[in-house]
Amino acid sequence: MGTFRSGFEQRVASSLSREGVHYAYEIDRISFIEPEKKRKYTPDFFLSNGVILEVKGRLTTADRKKHEWVKQQHPDIDLRFVFQRAKGKIYKGSKTSYADWADKNNIPWCQGPSIPEEWTT
Repeated sequence: MGTFRSGFEQRVASSLSREGVHYAYEIDRISFIEPEKKRKYTPDFFLSNGVILEVKGRLTTADRKKHEWVKQQHPDIDLRFVFQRAKGKIYKGSKTSYADWADKNNIPWCQGPSIPEEWTT
């Protein structure tokens, strides 16, 4: 195991390890173009079956936009979200939860730290 950016990522890694799921952490970057800017994004977990996990405790406006661009520009990537609190609201006073946002954008999600077994096989 390496150094993780958050305690939640660490807990997801521990859960994957307990389940015997082989993964690599932040080993590659995915290029995408933000309008007028060429940028890169480093996903959190690359599973051996091709699934990419992005672990989020907080999903900011910038994160949401970035992931919408990545999804549009890389429709072949199997990117899935692991939310710390899927029912958390995207901003104070919003009726939209993180789960609602993911559903609207056709992005598979779960509430971590455990990952659905069907995602890992």
